[in-house]
Amino acid sequence: MTPRAAAGQDPERGGRPDRRRPRPGTPATRRPVPRGGGAPSGHQVPPGLEHAAGYAWRLLLVGATVYAVLSLLGRLVLPVVAVFVALVITAVLRPAADLVNRWMPRGPAVAVTVLGALLLLAGVLALIGENVAGEWKQLGDEFHGGIDRIEQWLKGPPFHIDPATVSDLQTKIGSFLSEHRSTLVSRAVDEASRVVEIVTGAALSLFCSIFFIHSGEGMWRWARHQLPHGARETWDHAGRAAWRTFAGYTRGIMIVAASNAALVGIALALLGVPLALPLTVLEFFATLVPLIGSPVAMAIAAVVALAAKGPVTALIVLALIVVIGQIEGHLLHPLVMSWAVRLHPVAVALSVIAGGILAGVIGAVVAVPVVSVVWAVVCELRLRREEARTPAAP
Repeated sequence: MTPRAAAGQDPERGGRPDRRRPRPGTPATRRPVPRGGGAPSGHQVPPGLEHAAGYAWRLLLVGATVYAVLSLLGRLVLPVVAVFVALVITAVLRPAADLVNRWMPRGPAVAVTVLGALLLLAGVLALIGENVAGEWKQLGDEFHGGIDRIEQWLKGPPFHIDPATVSDLQTKIGSFLSEHRSTLVSRAVDEASRVVEIVTGAALSLFCSIFFIHSGEGMWRWARHQLPHGARETWDHAGRAAWRTFAGYTRGIMIVAASNAALVGIALALLGVPLALPLTVLEFFATLVPLIGSPVAMAIAAVVALAAKGPVTALIVLALIVVIGQIEGHLLHPLVMSWAVRLHPVAVALSVIAGGILAGVIGAVVAVPVVSVVWAVVCELRLRREEARTPAAP
């Protein structure tokens, strides 16, 4: 070894020190160079803040997209609600159409199923109308007597309300109705003008549901083939998971609503409450709004019972709210709904309230199925992604 080489100099470089070799007595470490080169900066963004900023602008973009979609749907309420109702009808009637299809072709099977459902609905409405018409005079007399009993009850113990206060309240109610009569009439006319929209939406729902029941699978295959080839399988899994969840939720909530309505109808009939059949039908449709609809319908039944039968019967009807709520929450939902919808009750309550704030009664009805479908799609896509990452067994 030459003296230059021993001193850390490379003879091939003209005697210049070899910077690739560490000098004696110095550690063989290098200073980290910051990302982007150059000297380290004193204004470098912390990694946590950088990740938070990345998620923040992505969430803002998603929020703006969701807001734009909701604004568009708000302008297209009639066709959106019509398609939703058509999907509900399809989820309820398609199993019956598949069963009838075993004995006749698909087209006649769908026609028989839809016509049978329409005749059943018309029969129920006719029965309700006949029941109300038959009990209307008796109900009016009972209501007048019930209002007098309520006044006497409020004047007596334990309330001891001053009779002048009750009379003043009646006077204020009468004066309010007389002063705002024109406003109430005009509002009623405006609401009556929506009958045309309701009829149009019902016709559109029936029209779409017939095609969904008859050839829904073919329509889905056509829509899937319009997508890029690489995304077809993913969208197919997501769409089928969404339909399984929606159909399961719809059939389950129908079973729960029918069970609640049957319990309420039997109880009201045994208690002798008038208009038991219309109140039973009201309970059926109110149960379609989870956690909130059934207590509201039972509260209306309690008011009718209070006016017609007195406070004892009304208290019994109010107690039915607790009983039916326990049966629905601890028996019917775990048995009927758990296989279709896996949402916590807190998530269900928040969904219903948020839907009601955003879109009123319609939003409260569609909130839970929409959230359930979105969650089912997310879980299905996550499962497929995990399966794709897992190496196949030999």
